[in-house]
Parts: sequence; structure tokens; C-alpha cells
Amino acid sequence: MHDTDLVIIGGGLVGASLAVALAETGLRITVVEATAADTPAHPSYDERVIALSLGSARIFEGMGLWSAIAPAAAPIQQVHVSDRGHCGFAHLAAADEGVPALGYVASARAMGAALSARMAASPRIEVLRPGRLQGLQITKQRVHLEVAVAGASRLLTAALLVAADGGESAVRKRLGLKTRARDYGHDAIVATVTPQRIPTATRPGTAFERFTDSGPLALLPMTEGRYGVVWTAPRHETADILNLSDEAFSAALQRRFGNRLGELTRPSRRHAYPLRLMLARQLTRARLLLIGNAAHTLHPVAGQGFNLGLRDVAELADLLVDAQRTAKDLGGPAVLGPYRRRRAPDHALIAGLTDGLARLFVNPWGPVRAGRNLGLLGLDLVPMARHQLARRFMGLSGRQPRLTRGLPAESALPPAPAATTQPR
Repeated sequence: MHDTDLVIIGGGLVGASLAVALAETGLRITVVEATAADTPAHPSYDERVIALSLGSARIFEGMGLWSAIAPAAAPIQQVHVSDRGHCGFAHLAAADEGVPALGYVASARAMGAALSARMAASPRIEVLRPGRLQGLQITKQRVHLEVAVAGASRLLTAALLVAADGGESAVRKRLGLKTRARDYGHDAIVATVTPQRIPTATRPGTAFERFTDSGPLALLPMTEGRYGVVWTAPRHETADILNLSDEAFSAALQRRFGNRLGELTRPSRRHAYPLRLMLARQLTRARLLLIGNAAHTLHPVAGQGFNLGLRDVAELADLLVDAQRTAKDLGGPAVLGPYRRRRAPDHALIAGLTDGLARLFVNPWGPVRAGRNLGLLGLDLVPMARHQLARRFMGLSGRQPRLTRGLPAESALPPAPAATTQPR
């Protein structure tokens, strides 16, 4: 029987982030990860590029990881939003918000490598892999788990169990926690392209969110002059798009996006991910809570999913450190109640916003189309509305846990002067 403070089921980007955030707190942390140790990378450390909000970059700074991620991250200086074939457009700019960048674009692979290296170097983090949950019993005092690790059975006890095992969370299903879900019938096709020659009228560091009749299309600035593509397509078209030759894919993307970046060339290998909305109706149960995709799975429009998961991490890290300092039960009401109250409104707001955008901009009805274009133009003309939206998308609205301010989870001291590579 192995006793620990915290068991995290799922070692993907969000689960690993929680483990790393708590690595210096003195807590004993066990991560149960399904992939084998000799697997080249976790499935979530894949080819996707992820738009990190400024708040998320600061969370990585508070973990001490931003210096490892920053060389592979490109700053977003502007966001240009448009409705294909119509007059509506809006833009957000870092200069208007008084920040060095609205956010950054980094590869999931680069973030995963930094997280894996830090977990491996921490004596307080034990990673069991390949590990799968075989048995679970929650009593008044402890969580009791049976984990199959490389063919052997391992018994664990902990004060708190955190489910970070994705949208199809085995923990959530085992305990019968209900969800609200919607399948969009679309897939996100991701790739990278390289503009042959970017027009001088396009500002450096501009991210594009272009709404089309079949769904949003995002092009995100990356390092080395590349752009990450997130192309939302009806599921019945996915296979055809994936099977296009490089030349045909570039041509199809060009027709859908336009010429704001000039000729799009050198597409990478394409991958597709099904899109759906899922919100857990119950974020906590005795000695258990859900974070990341186990709690919420969103449409990728506006790039909020992973950022929402990192805010889960930042809030939970604050609560666990405070409970540890005051000798309160890590799996008791002092942690579970505040986590539920603080995170549920953010989940509902961002899910409603992304779901509304995803459905609004594919509605072909004339009055709806006219209204959304007027809304975009109004947003562009009203500075206060742009400011409020930018603060929300930068992850700087509402309560700011220590990590979101760039501070280590275990520290309540003022931040040290920022290094030049840090998002301050």
C-alpha cells in the first residue's frame, strides 16, 4: 500500500501541469498515465499548435517553465476577426491593451517536452506508466485506488483524486458523473503552412480567425515564418480534405482563407480531431474533482480550451497550497467547495461564448448574418467592448491566483523582475 497526498489520473498537458505546479510545495504527488514510458510522446503532446493566452503564459512562468517553452513560442500582437464574404470585421491589438503580446502560439509537443522533463526531475512526483485505474473506493477519510502498472497491481491511498483524463474520462464515467454534451458534427483539421511572401500590409504577429459558411478557420503565427492552421470542416468532408495532395490542400485552404498572407505553401501532414461541447454537471464529489477536458471540452473557436484547463490548475494549486499551510484536509470542503464555486462560472461562460460563436457564424439566415456583421463592426468601433473582450481572452478577468500572476504556487511573495524571455 502506497500512501500519497494527491493522485492525478492522466498525465496529459493539464494533468502534468498540475503536478509541476505543485512540485515544490512538499506535497507527495502520484500521476497515473496510460501511455508507456518508452512511447515517444503522450498523445496530447502532438502536432497541434495551441494559442496560449497571456494569463496561461504567466502560469507557465509561475511554474518555472516559460524559459523552456518561450523559444518555440511566437507572440500574438494582433487578432483579426472576419466573416468570409461579408463586411464584418474586428481586431484586437496588444498595443491597445498595454501588454507585450495578447498571447503566444506554441506547439503541444514543445509544452509536453518541458512538462515531462520537469516531472522526471522532481523527487516529489511519481509517474506510474503505463498505468490504468482498476479499482476505486472513496471513504470518508481517504481515496483507495488499485492501479495496473506494467502488468502488476499497485494499491494507492490519497487525500484527493484529480481526474485529468480527458473528455472521455474513465474516472468521471466510473463514478457516474453526468455531463451536458453536444456533437458539432465537425472536425478540426490541423496543419502548418508557410506563406511564400507575406504582404507588407499584414502586421507581424497577426492571428486570423475567419468565419466561413462551414465553420471557423484560424491561422496562427508560429516561429520560423510558419502559420498553424485550424480548419473546421463538416465531418463528411474530413476524409477528402485529409487525402488531398499538398498542392491541392494549399489551393483549397487559399480559396477558403483568401490572400491576406499571400500564397500559402509547404503544408505539413494533416490531422483531424472531432469537435464537441461537453460540460460536467458536477465538478466535485467527496475527495474528487475534475480538471481540464474531463470537466469541459470546447469548440476550438477563439482557442480557449487549454487555457481554461490551465486556469483550473492555477485555482486548484492555490487552494491546495492554502489548505496545506493551514493543516486542512486536502480532499475536504476547504478545497472542493471553493474550487467548484470559482471554476463553474468560468466554465459556463467560456463554453457559452464559444458555442454561441460556433453556431452563430454558420447560420445562413439573412437577418442573423446582418446582425453578426454589425456586431463585429460595433466591436471594432467601441474601445471599451474590445478591452473587455481582450481581457477575457487573455485570461486576465476576475480573480487571479498566484500562478496567473506569474508567481510560484507555493509563494505569496512579490514577483521577481521578469527575464527578457518571460511574458511580463
